Amino acid sequence: MKFLPLFVAILLLITDSGGAFAARPIKHHKNSGQDVINAMQCVAFSPYVGSINPNFGAQPSHELIDTLLDNLIKQTRFRCIMTYGVMNGLEYTFAAAEARKLKVIAIIWLDKDVAVNDQSIAKGIEVAKAFPKTIVKLSCGSEVRTRHGNVFDGEIVRCMDGLRNAGVKQSITTIDTWWEWCNRAAPCQKTGFEAKADWIGVNIFPWWENKHAGVYTCVPADKAADFHIARLEEIRRTYPGKDVVLTEFGWPSGPEGGTEANDHTGQKCGIAGQKNQVNIIKATLQKLAKKNWSGNVFEAYSEKWKPDDEGNFGSHWGICQGEPPYTCVKDFK
Repeated sequence: MKFLPLFVAILLLITDSGGAFAARPIKHHKNSGQDVINAMQCVAFSPYVGSINPNFGAQPSHELIDTLLDNLIKQTRFRCIMTYGVMNGLEYTFAAAEARKLKVIAIIWLDKDVAVNDQSIAKGIEVAKAFPKTIVKLSCGSEVRTRHGNVFDGEIVRCMDGLRNAGVKQSITTIDTWWEWCNRAAPCQKTGFEAKADWIGVNIFPWWENKHAGVYTCVPADKAADFHIARLEEIRRTYPGKDVVLTEFGWPSGPEGGTEANDHTGQKCGIAGQKNQVNIIKATLQKLAKKNWSGNVFEAYSEKWKPDDEGNFGSHWGICQGEPPYTCVKDFK
């Protein structure tokens, strides 16, 4: 699998509370004939820690996935995870999550290799049917448009149709940035994917907006939570009646005090650091809880493999260290 950083995509687009951290009680309502699950607060989970890289080398072992999940349960209050892929050893995550009574939002990874996508879709169908009580939502891809523009829209649709034709019962979407869900337009416009999607998965990162965007060029840490909510409200107005989930949000914990200048304005508005990371995550989760909206913190464990394009900040997004003993920030206990 080839993962590309969110900020690269943003550049391309511009140029073209106590128990609040646990998975909250699940409430069901009907939407377009599908069950939609609201008010979950989760954390993005990827086992590519230490020297493990998703692009080459050894796959994450069962033992490592078990260790990371056990550690997450012990040191944080999150009881729901969002995963990235269903192959290459990652499929074990669902059995491990079920054994620990964790809920999962599962992303079927899609990219430019159609043959690999075929395998991923088939495996996604398999695990969705095998773990219907654990996998509560599904996504056909994550930031496919952000990485490739409209080139692989057909792959997203093919995945959605494939899941439904196979009788998968979970709610289905494709996850992308708020800018993509606004069809790269201001004011926000529909993409057309809403006709296929049961819910809308939206990634929002003011940190990368501060670096590369030409629309919202300066969102300091103390305004980040409000920025998340404002973009969600915009998406909800654009797609009335749809369950909208903040599928990724966060802030780098380091290098402490680090910042970058906006490509367009030269402004320096984002300051990395653990205090800012904690405050942004806590404030966002509290605001989401008041509205009974779902959110996924990015991310559980920091990952060293992140592409060089993310600079020194790419390996500092986790609320837990990516090296043993995998210490997590106490604020999320």
